[in-house]
Amino acid sequence: MIFSPADLSALWLTLKLATTVTVLLLLIGTPIAWWLANTRSWLKGPVSAIVALPLVLPPTVLGFYLLLALGPEGPVGKVTEALGLGLLPFTFWGLVIASLFYSMPFVVQPIQNALEQLGRRPLEVAATLRAGPIDSFFTVVLPLAKPGFISAAILGFAHTVGEFGVVLMIGGNIPGATRVVSVQIYDHVEALDYPQAHALAALMIIFSFLVLLALYSFQRNKGSVGMKYGN
Repeated sequence: MIFSPADLSALWLTLKLATTVTVLLLLIGTPIAWWLANTRSWLKGPVSAIVALPLVLPPTVLGFYLLLALGPEGPVGKVTEALGLGLLPFTFWGLVIASLFYSMPFVVQPIQNALEQLGRRPLEVAATLRAGPIDSFFTVVLPLAKPGFISAAILGFAHTVGEFGVVLMIGGNIPGATRVVSVQIYDHVEALDYPQAHALAALMIIFSFLVLLALYSFQRNKGSVGMKYGN
């Protein structure tokens, strides 16, 4: 057997984390992308910078401040303890929250780009036909901007799978709870178990290649919607 039980556990946890984060990011990122694509407020610049911050920020920096915010003395940690939820660091949901911040630009920016290319004209036409905002979104915006949403989902999932610094800072290295594939590879290298590290690393290379191949093939058929980062 190529993979040990610990490797399979890390693979399952990584897929569970990436799927959860991708679904939540599509729900959270869509209204943010909508606002960024349509607003003329002076706040667009600062909000865009905050969303894009993980693209340039070292993961350990983001992980450190999230650890403080979610910890017993942090504002979020005090709220979760008061609500009886306990502390989030070194738990699966702590990993989810950290990954939401770290992968957000990979979801928000493709959707924002797709919405900006769509423009206001389709919505104005829908409004003349007496379609409400929610009806217009699901019957007009979503179908026309579908390539951007698909790109966002692929990029958000793939980026979450490859996280290391943030998940190590927030999740630590707890087998079966917070030890994802990237941390498992690190453990194998630390133990000089290069064959096991090689097996997992090779799997990640194949996975990343297939994700990018699918993404570029999809973009070639549908145009370049969703592949733009930043404005």
